[in-house]
Amino acid sequence: MSDFSGLGVALATPFTSSGALDLPAFRRLVRHVAAHAEVLVVLGTTGEAPTVHGAERDELILAALEESGGRRVVAGTGSNDTAAAAALTRRAQELGAHGALVVTPYYNKPTPKGLALHYRALADAAPGLPLIAYNVPGRTALNVLPAGLALLWENPQVVAVKESSGNLAQIAEIARTLPSGKQLLSGDDGFALASIAVGAVGLTSVLGNLLPKEAKALVDAARAGRMEEARALHFRLLPLMDALFLESSPIPLKSALRLMGLAGDTLRLPLSPAEPATVARLTLALRDLGLDLPGAA
Repeated sequence: MSDFSGLGVALATPFTSSGALDLPAFRRLVRHVAAHAEVLVVLGTTGEAPTVHGAERDELILAALEESGGRRVVAGTGSNDTAAAAALTRRAQELGAHGALVVTPYYNKPTPKGLALHYRALADAAPGLPLIAYNVPGRTALNVLPAGLALLWENPQVVAVKESSGNLAQIAEIARTLPSGKQLLSGDDGFALASIAVGAVGLTSVLGNLLPKEAKALVDAARAGRMEEARALHFRLLPLMDALFLESSPIPLKSALRLMGLAGDTLRLPLSPAEPATVARLTLALRDLGLDLPGAA
């Protein structure tokens, strides 16, 4: 179960208008996505993991597993507190998750040695559970360069990296030096085509919450070398990809889910609702794709 290639979707976490966990809406979203995605990621950045705690985390992981249709379920278990991340990783394994997505510790800014020890502690806490290192320097203030990643690859449980540096030269170097048995995953919809072209084997998508069939078609075409088809899909979806990141994710995604009638748009502080200009851009991008928008005003 250490293969996380293909389309992965970083699932949003729906909340009710009062801010409570909306588990029925989450289950509907999982079913919508699982019809096409190979991997379901719960409690990642897109799932507002920093503001989801305790029993809510268990409920989301279990619901994802129950609604997955046999798809691989990965739980976000990262923290800048190694002991807390280890406990979250152990719990994800106990609940039956097939892997853990572990963001590099934010704020602390560990050295490469400290980072390697962090992942070692998580592996020790959940023996045998595959770990996906998540490099997203725009959120963590720490960019894991290929030399630092080489230290993580020495840990047999670190089987993949979700790369969200936005630096294609860095992504290409990771692909060039990737050890056998390890996987490179694109962490950005807009970089999926380019990342796969240089060696990534999958995408962890935000767009896939809305259009999992189209996101999968893009990934499949790129992986199969059907580049003309992949480019056409990329260009068709690009306005929506861009609109989904006009503000901090998942703010625009939550609005798009409401527009499409898939879930509500409630966020937990410190995230605030999308600005009207963002909603307008999302509405235009979705309508240009020929989609019905039952949630539009």
